Amino acid sequence: MKPIRLGISTCLLGENVRYDGGHKLDRFLRDELGRYVEYVPVCPEVECGLPVPREAMRLVGDPASPRLLTQKTKIDHTDRMLTWAKRRLGELEREDLCGYVFKSRSPSSGLFGVKVYDETGTRVQKGVGLFARAFTGRFPLLPAEEEGRLNDAGLRENFIERIFTVRRWKDLAESGMTTGNLVRFHTAHKLLIMAHSRKALTELGRLVAEGKRHKPKELYDRYFSVLMEGMRLLATTKKNTDVLFHAMGYFKKEIGPDGKAELREVIERYHDGLVPLVVPLTLLGHYVRTYRPEYLLGQIYLDPHPAELMLRNHV
Repeated sequence: MKPIRLGISTCLLGENVRYDGGHKLDRFLRDELGRYVEYVPVCPEVECGLPVPREAMRLVGDPASPRLLTQKTKIDHTDRMLTWAKRRLGELEREDLCGYVFKSRSPSSGLFGVKVYDETGTRVQKGVGLFARAFTGRFPLLPAEEEGRLNDAGLRENFIERIFTVRRWKDLAESGMTTGNLVRFHTAHKLLIMAHSRKALTELGRLVAEGKRHKPKELYDRYFSVLMEGMRLLATTKKNTDVLFHAMGYFKKEIGPDGKAELREVIERYHDGLVPLVVPLTLLGHYVRTYRPEYLLGQIYLDPHPAELMLRNHV
């Protein structure tokens, strides 16, 4: 694959760009995930021309369209931020991004639950940071998360699974938007998609089957849209259990009664929360390597991201 390029709030990489002159270094993002991605750092407040340090700011007014004001002097930086954001998003469109990690609670970069105040200084609702809202409006299908939410094992695994999927998709599209390429991509990702959304899997299968009825660009755009919407749904324990039993069906004769009983027991232990997902997958992977069923050998679900990240050790 080509490098996975991620947009990221600059302070999360340890740069002293925050309003108080400090940073918010996230060691997992910099030191662990950073081994597998290339970051494109963005600090909206500094890049739009504000100094370090600077007066703290907050969102004020209508949560759907708030203003960005300094807390004490009430200086309005909304137009400055939005003008810069429009230009910066055009630049980011050329960066080949596969996703973005935002700084939580930031009035410019917070993606979820950013405090919004009324004119009297009373917190009224929660909203989205100005730049984060502009980014997701421009790139609605790209995986986007906050660093704080990535402390949740399920959300972390989901986000990283999606950014690797986006990279594979981009590589596929660049190799040629042919029906054959789409069939190969869909076949390899069936179990992965199933773990997120059977509804999406059914719709994507229908798109592939009817591929020759559509213009290539329209077909690929529709496929990617359904794929990303489906993969936003978490791969829950129940969904993963269904996928594991589905995969087990490809060893009807090879592993024998004792092997089936062992695999079934391990899957059920995972279902009951006694072992993490990596345990049944390790045993399943052993059988795949031993008996080499063609369909399972090509399934991305078995290795959707680097094992060294140990994401499935915690879900």
